[in-house]
Amino acid sequence: MNIRLTTPTAVAAALTAMLAASPVSAADYLQAPGSTLVFASKYDGEVFTGTFPGFATRLSFDPGNLEASELEVTIPLAGTRTGNGDRDATLQGSDFFNVAKFATAHYRARNFRALGNNHYVAEGTLELRGISKPVTLTFTWTPGAQPVLSGKATVKRLDFGVGSGDWADPGIIPNETAISTRVVFRAR
Repeated sequence: MNIRLTTPTAVAAALTAMLAASPVSAADYLQAPGSTLVFASKYDGEVFTGTFPGFATRLSFDPGNLEASELEVTIPLAGTRTGNGDRDATLQGSDFFNVAKFATAHYRARNFRALGNNHYVAEGTLELRGISKPVTLTFTWTPGAQPVLSGKATVKRLDFGVGSGDWADPGIIPNETAISTRVVFRAR
């Protein structure tokens, strides 16, 4: 079938139909310097924090097209730092992260929803110690030349086998670990 576009109205209608049928992709970003990924927990009632230096984040994000958005984070566990050498060594051991067998953790999200005022939710999956479980990340998005994602999540460590043996007691270390991140991006 041959359609002739002889009027401006016909051309506009054809272009509108083509644009509606074309998939719209989100903007692609890579993590830039100045980004942080932090966790907080307690040991015997005392709060401690730790960082995951060396984590890497890739993001495809468009607030106007959340269906095309994707978030991927790779977290090397061997570099975990809490400011206490004994605790750091324990976290890397088989009772906790078991970095000899599971060197990295991965978070992937492809399901996003808007909460309003640049606040969003990413429903994703965390793979840690070979176990995959859903984890929800709530975040704010600050657009600009170097956009920033600032987010929080809660991870139930026992769901992933983190802290086995005597460490499995939530009276010693709570099951819920608070995660916070601030990721600065650059265009990919």
